[in-house]
Amino acid sequence: MPEQKEERFLPIGTVVTVKGGNHPMMIINYCIYPIGEVYENGKKIDAKGKMYEYGACPYPEGLLVSDKINGFNHDQIDKVLYMGYVTDKQKELSRILNGGLKIRNERISQEKN
Repeated sequence: MPEQKEERFLPIGTVVTVKGGNHPMMIINYCIYPIGEVYENGKKIDAKGKMYEYGACPYPEGLLVSDKINGFNHDQIDKVLYMGYVTDKQKELSRILNGGLKIRNERISQEKN
C-alpha cells in the first residue's frame, strides 16, 4: 500500500495523481526550472525564475517528448498511487533537497520584503 504524501520529495518512480489532473503521473526528477513555454491550467504563464519541486511524465506512457516535462509541487499532489523505490540513499537525498528548498524559500521571502 502506498505511503502518505506528507514526505516531500517522494522517490523517483512514484506514481501520483495531481489535483485537477485526469491522468496518473510518474515522478522522474526534482527541482526543475522550466525554459521555453510554460502552461498552468491551460494558460501560458511567465515562468521566469519559477521552480517546480517535481518533474513527471504521464504513466504508463512515459516521456514521449524529451522537452515536455510536466512540473508540479508537492502540495498539488492529490493521491499517491504507487510509491517508488525507497532506500537509505533516497531518504538522504530527500533530506538534502528539503534543506535546500527551505533555504531557497527563505531567500525568496527575504527578497520580497
